[in-house]
Amino acid sequence: MAEQRKKLRLGELLVQQGLITKDQLAIALAEQRNSNIPIGRLLVRLGFVTETAIRDIMARTVGQESIDLAQVIADPEALSLVPEEFARRNHLLPIAYDPAEHVLTIATTEIFNVVALDQLRALLGPQFVLKAQLAAEAQLGDYIDQFYGHELSVDGILKEIETGEIDYESLQAGGDEYTQPMVRLVNAILVDAVKRGASDIHFEPEYAFMRIRYRIDGVLETVRSLHKTYMPGITVRVKVVSEMNIAETRAPQDGRLSLTLNGRPVDFRVSTQPTIYGENIVLRVLDREKSIVHLDRMNLPAAIMAKLEVMLSRPEGILIVTGPTGSGKTTTLYSLLAQVNDETVNIMTLEDPVEYPLTLMRQTSVSEVARMDFANGIRSIMRQDPDIILVGEVRDRETAEMAFRAAMTGHQVFTTLHTNSALGAFPRLLDIGIQPDIMAGNIIGVIAQRLVRVLCSHCKEAYVPMPEERALLGPSGDSASFLYRPVGCKSCFNKGYRGRTPIMELLTMDADMDELVARRATAKELRAEAVSKGFRSLAEEGLDRVLDGTTSLAEVARSVDLTGRMRQ
Repeated sequence: MAEQRKKLRLGELLVQQGLITKDQLAIALAEQRNSNIPIGRLLVRLGFVTETAIRDIMARTVGQESIDLAQVIADPEALSLVPEEFARRNHLLPIAYDPAEHVLTIATTEIFNVVALDQLRALLGPQFVLKAQLAAEAQLGDYIDQFYGHELSVDGILKEIETGEIDYESLQAGGDEYTQPMVRLVNAILVDAVKRGASDIHFEPEYAFMRIRYRIDGVLETVRSLHKTYMPGITVRVKVVSEMNIAETRAPQDGRLSLTLNGRPVDFRVSTQPTIYGENIVLRVLDREKSIVHLDRMNLPAAIMAKLEVMLSRPEGILIVTGPTGSGKTTTLYSLLAQVNDETVNIMTLEDPVEYPLTLMRQTSVSEVARMDFANGIRSIMRQDPDIILVGEVRDRETAEMAFRAAMTGHQVFTTLHTNSALGAFPRLLDIGIQPDIMAGNIIGVIAQRLVRVLCSHCKEAYVPMPEERALLGPSGDSASFLYRPVGCKSCFNKGYRGRTPIMELLTMDADMDELVARRATAKELRAEAVSKGFRSLAEEGLDRVLDGTTSLAEVARSVDLTGRMRQ
């Protein structure tokens, strides 16, 4: 009863401060009757209030947000920081550690136990920041036994497996999974990958071994190579948790799983592909906290931001984002939608598939099973009174025609196209079958983008550029006294880079450009007109980021074609 009063008080405080309405609180309370989810987390999930607002209110009322330990996979690095005896005595469990920020997340039943938290700070040192989350008393003791009672590091688990036998039946059973080292091995690999910021995890079978690779900042790197005896156990475990058919080994399968890793919920999209040596498994990491970036936090130059705001202010037309696979087109589209997403507009999306569920948007996955492709989806969405439509990708004539029809009837349409440059969008659309006079007047603008790795701020090294490098940089290169290059340190896992940033070329359409498009002007004419209006190419934008020390010349050359500048 006391717990219910706390929940009600939080809801009432939110109503009093105007953060939610009484109707929204009533909906959340009705939902809560069918679940054990805290009211604060429910209100966030329903899209009624932001997580930040909830945290501020909870800090003044019941302390912090709660956590369900059944969904948590513990971080071995966090556990190594706190001795088991200390954790038991003070009723707390370390669940995640961020080495970059020195943040240790702990689950505890006594959120207000200041003495225990002070003792933990004294044990760890002044540089550590503690983040406490409320856990159920019934769960905490069991999970302290579980996490501390078994080896959780990849090396330790491998050693344990080498000295014992794998019980394949227990991989499929629900029971006490932590007694089975193969379960912990898969968990440990997932924790490690998410902690290192991987976007994909590859389990690749070879003749005598299995290679495990992570894609970090767009580049694949091998992290482990295990003997082939590990392959069946890992494959079965991944299939079980992602709800695939473990008996089917000769056909591709798709699955999905959700876990709480490093103190936050992370989804994985799983795909298997039969190969000559066994099933190749790839997990796409869908970490909402890392992947949906607000436009203001993308570190874009002021001139680019100003142009984007002008594009978004156009009430109707098509905004096209182009680039190769993995260039961040979807992230940019979500960021642009976040700028205009509020209760005054109806945003509807068609995606293949929906990767990140977002509040206030009606999101639909196109599916062969439901016989809904992009063209049929747009036709259906047009009857749903939308203001803004996101079409995941324009692949064929019918989809393109429907997208332009939506734009011509007063809608803002956001979409992606596979071309190498912004100016390449026009011949591509022409090739699909869109007439030039339909393009003219209906395209707001085209954004071409690439992602380049950002130099690690802790270890990047200044050097004097060579004459060839100065030539690539153009006139600005003559005045550049030094550039930066990667070195590698503990903070960036010896890569020299940490994180990625977009570089964009923005082509804003106006009456002059529309006229050139309508009369099928050459690429040279279109470029000349665009440059006269301030258009800057991907190469120019990328080299600016080299000059300001954000990235290296080698990294820009990896993502953007600079060969045209060599001849100048």
